[in-house]
Amino acid sequence: MNSRRIGSLILFFCALLSAGQLAAEPAPPIRVGVTISLSGEFAVLGRDELQGMQMWADDLNRRGALLGRKVEIVHYDDESDPDKSAELYERLITTDKVDLLLGPYGSDITYAASAVAERHQFPMVATGAAASKIWSRGFRNIFQIDAPAARYMDLPLAFAKEKGLTRVALVHSDAEFAREVTAGARGKAEELGMQVVLDAEYPLSQQQFGQLARTIGEADPQLLIGGTYLDDSIGLVRALAKAGVEPQIVALTVGPAQRAFGEALGEDANNVIGVLAWMRSGFLPLAYDFSYRYKAKYGGNAAVHAAYGYAGGQVLEAGVRLAGSLDKDAIRDQLRTMTFRSILGRYRVDDSGAQIDKNTYVMQWQTGFRLLILPEQLRDAPAVFPFR
Repeated sequence: MNSRRIGSLILFFCALLSAGQLAAEPAPPIRVGVTISLSGEFAVLGRDELQGMQMWADDLNRRGALLGRKVEIVHYDDESDPDKSAELYERLITTDKVDLLLGPYGSDITYAASAVAERHQFPMVATGAAASKIWSRGFRNIFQIDAPAARYMDLPLAFAKEKGLTRVALVHSDAEFAREVTAGARGKAEELGMQVVLDAEYPLSQQQFGQLARTIGEADPQLLIGGTYLDDSIGLVRALAKAGVEPQIVALTVGPAQRAFGEALGEDANNVIGVLAWMRSGFLPLAYDFSYRYKAKYGGNAAVHAAYGYAGGQVLEAGVRLAGSLDKDAIRDQLRTMTFRSILGRYRVDDSGAQIDKNTYVMQWQTGFRLLILPEQLRDAPAVFPFR
């Protein structure tokens, strides 16, 4: 065999080997960008939400792939700051060039972040946002999985009405979500023929609640409704106990759903009611499986914010699979028109992207445990009434 033929054969086999190596190289991962509050006011809630997102990505990668590719979460700490989040989403889109977007935690932060997504015509699934203000701007790229904030207190108000209560006090922080919770409660209370005896707002950063507790006591409500987060809900309940103010029902948002609420308050947490979008016992898809595996992975029980993160990933994944590509126009169309059941429950949005099919649940702290009490047909235990 002459040297020319030998050289040709060598080149041929080298080409085959090179082609085989290229074919064996895995496709790059699909990168999902998100900012999340790992410091600042919402650090505890943001951590839970990020862990839910990461668990979704891990589950997806273990069971196969999305469009033939693994999924990777690219995240930054937005420090619970709307402006910081907006700046970081700009970076995710223009510098990191992520393929998909999940929204941050919190309505005020999502309001800012979604403006960046809209400017770039980049679909975003809002993982932890409920304020209708986000969906009132005519945007086409922000899609809600949570129940609207204005409907959060419908179940506690109906329950109070059944118990013959008529006097309602409303308190809330100056965050948009909290404002919309109490605005919705105000309208529902009036619809039910109940009297609003107090309507008070305080700064989200407020730490001392003694004066507010005394003001609530002077108003003498039978039902106290609070648009709260974690720290302010703890401060408010602690101040009520110290002042000896005892409405027959105390119903708050966000805080009571967290284990940290009970750990901080001890016996003072007992009988406080919390309204939330997910509970393990709420007969939602794979809720017990998710809760069990989350605890095994992270060492603590899954709270609602972990479910937000996981469900946001599920909804985004469904939109991509239905679109059959990473084309933003195709994904946007699917997120607007599809119906789906995630671990959070029903997903169906109107033309603005606002959620129209999601229900809420009511839990109560009873002897150190968070138990589902409403809707009654799903309850873990009857409600303890009155509050004290």
